Amino acid sequence: MSETTSNSQMLYRVLGSTNEKVSAIGLGGWHIGLKDVDEQLAIRIVRTAIDRGITFMDNSWDYNGGVSEIRMGKALRDGYRDKVFLMTKIDGRSKKAAKKQLDESLQRLQVDYIDLVQHHEIIRYEDPYRVFDPEGANAALIEAREAGKLRYIGFTGHKDPHVHLQMLEVAASHKFKFDTVQMPLNVMDAHYRSFEKLVLPELVKQNIGVLGMKSLANSIILRSKTVEAIECLHYALNLPTSVVITGIDSMEILEQALTAVQTFQPMNEQQVRSLLAKTTKAASTGEFEPFKTSSIFDSTAQNPDWLGEEPQRIQQLMPG
Repeated sequence: MSETTSNSQMLYRVLGSTNEKVSAIGLGGWHIGLKDVDEQLAIRIVRTAIDRGITFMDNSWDYNGGVSEIRMGKALRDGYRDKVFLMTKIDGRSKKAAKKQLDESLQRLQVDYIDLVQHHEIIRYEDPYRVFDPEGANAALIEAREAGKLRYIGFTGHKDPHVHLQMLEVAASHKFKFDTVQMPLNVMDAHYRSFEKLVLPELVKQNIGVLGMKSLANSIILRSKTVEAIECLHYALNLPTSVVITGIDSMEILEQALTAVQTFQPMNEQQVRSLLAKTTKAASTGEFEPFKTSSIFDSTAQNPDWLGEEPQRIQQLMPG
């Protein structure tokens, strides 16, 4: 388990080998840009979360057409930026696309630098090779890090744990170690195409910061009628996660996340087995993890132009 400290309201854990201390719960950026969440409520959610001890802010260049980053940028005014560890993601696989998206994120967030930038939606076996191509996105992020635009580099994905392992292998072949990896970790994942079983041990071994997501799968897991929201959050917190990122679109859901932290106690093996037993049947086909079994969560599949062009030398391999 990541080294853990606490105050009266929040747990803090060390983010892998970075030595950064971050809140064990992170505020998901997608939900604050939704159409049924007005801007003032979004700003209130972010600032209240920070006031209550949440320091890890999640976002992405593509969330809600940039609205999520714009709203977070407004919320982080008035000194709030200095209180958080700010993360966003870029979709570009080419160096050119990644650089453009990163600069747009910096403008929207109204910051000079971002603490952590992650390659978003590593869901295809070709993605690692595109990212680490000499003309690929990681070259752009390394240059940006050297220029002081970002501090740490990670990647995310939600489709298949083997693609995550491939990304780690390709990175290692380029003598590059990621600071963080983000992936689904929940009470269903343990039974089906499991990131917990396949990827998590490798991250712990390499001391890479573990960012858990989809602990409730946008509340889809709750539709299985097998577990409660607090149980889902407790399960993810019990894993060797640095941060459990959860979507928050109301003050009530923010309170739920805070309550999960305040009531969390490390679970023993029997408690874990009992909780997983509740979800064994429901999880067996991936029905309640549609980000693994369908394309509806795949923004880059719906918008392939976000990825940028393949390197010219690759394009030239095709006749005509």
